[in-house]
Amino acid sequence: MDNFLQLENRHTGEIIWMRRVRDTDGQSVLALASSLPPGVGGPPLHLHFHQREDGTVKAGSLGTLVGKKSSVLSVGETVYFPTATVHKWWNAGDNALELTGHAVPAGDLDRFIQALFAILNASPTGRPSIFYMAHMLWRHRHTQAVLVPPRIIQRIVLPVILLVGRVLGKYRGDNWPGSPASCTGAPEVTNASAAPPLSSASRS
Repeated sequence: MDNFLQLENRHTGEIIWMRRVRDTDGQSVLALASSLPPGVGGPPLHLHFHQREDGTVKAGSLGTLVGKKSSVLSVGETVYFPTATVHKWWNAGDNALELTGHAVPAGDLDRFIQALFAILNASPTGRPSIFYMAHMLWRHRHTQAVLVPPRIIQRIVLPVILLVGRVLGKYRGDNWPGSPASCTGAPEVTNASAAPPLSSASRS
């Protein structure tokens, strides 16, 4: 698809398409589409400090955990993830899961996801480098949070990992997985609605 940032996890087959659009109030919205193969879990437990999200199932079954409430959604149903609410989602069926959604406002979520996919894809096993993950989590700590390990442990451990990584030269230059310079985010598309027909992206 043109005018999208397309990311693919080479280990799981998950694909995400993202682009930025403007809503009627001029606010930047991150429009997303995602395809997740059967038997594959989605992102770990996480939250967004400033964004609210929604997701509508286009194919398959979507399992969700929002706060302490778990649900399974079918085609046509929509889930809402309020701002600063702990949540996760996954493929809850035997077929490919396809969904579309939005994050409002766009913020830095596209750059966060782009960095995460780059770090995962750089690993030969799918287990991310602690040095690059630490850098990503620390620089986005005021906007995004992955809750594994618990945040209180991250506050203690991440600065130590960053210090060791700098000593070892892990962050030298810009050509390392998930570096800020390499994560420029999704393109902004003009003359597009806040809810483009992204479902066709997963079949193109």
